[in-house]
Amino acid sequence: MKPFMLPQRQRGVAIITALLLTALAITVVASLFWQQQVQVRSMENQRLRLQTQWAMRGMVDFARFWLRQDNPALTAVDGVWATPIEEARLDDYVDRERVDTEKFDATVSGRALDAQGRFNITNLVDMTGAPNPGQLQAYQRLLSNLQLDSGLARATADAVVRARPKPRSTDKGSDGKTATVAAGSSGSSEPVAFMQIEDLMAIPGYTPQIIEKLRDFVIVLPEMTAVNVNTASAEVLAAITDMSVSEASALTLSNPRKKFVDLDNFKNNINGKKVIGGVEADVKSRYFLTVIRVRLDRAALDAQALINRKTDPQRTTSLVWLREN
Repeated sequence: MKPFMLPQRQRGVAIITALLLTALAITVVASLFWQQQVQVRSMENQRLRLQTQWAMRGMVDFARFWLRQDNPALTAVDGVWATPIEEARLDDYVDRERVDTEKFDATVSGRALDAQGRFNITNLVDMTGAPNPGQLQAYQRLLSNLQLDSGLARATADAVVRARPKPRSTDKGSDGKTATVAAGSSGSSEPVAFMQIEDLMAIPGYTPQIIEKLRDFVIVLPEMTAVNVNTASAEVLAAITDMSVSEASALTLSNPRKKFVDLDNFKNNINGKKVIGGVEADVKSRYFLTVIRVRLDRAALDAQALINRKTDPQRTTSLVWLREN
């Protein structure tokens, strides 16, 4: 009796089916391995991000510590707060499973900048909610010093006025009770208050190129502040006084440490020039910018923090905002 034999065509179909099933099984297994690898890499990325954020927070706390050690009565560029932190390695402080022969980089760096060495956009409006003529003139001069359109100053002041919180008024309802109502709360859209220099893009005339040119000279602080003559650039000094940029540059060159002990000392060194009326100058600061960079293996994080150093005897500091770039 002859053994059972499949026809030639059926044997070919069986072989092809087996190959297809094998390929399908390999594809499924490879897909499972790939998904597992993606999940592992996602977890590693989340851990790296958390570690970089903790390192960033540590740098902010470090900056606040040094601000408490500095003399709050005199803020100058040779203060303790101005000492930059070069790339410091964190290899011994970051918990991470390492692989032999793998290069592992973990560094932090940062520096503090005096925020009051810049022109504060908030100063354009006084306590009554009206544009401040002196500050408006100073901003016009700053724009001219930077070879920008000085007409942007008036548009900026008007925008800041519109964006200020409106005073609350009291109305009596039909029941005779007094109700407190915010002005402009009847459904009309109110402009959002300015929080950072990028918000100026909402004003017609500003461009990304102008914002970048203003970045080192202009800032938005949560309250009106004085300009620190010890840390202000020549362009800002020339804007708040009747000095030219060349005269302000000569003043900074003749005083390399840029350290005026008080306003009288500053006024005695500007050769009869005067601070523009309505503009407040000082030799001390309360607001500081901290620029931070954290690098952890393949993860990198750049951030800025605004710190407020209060004037109490304990030199208390508070974090106003923290922004990741």
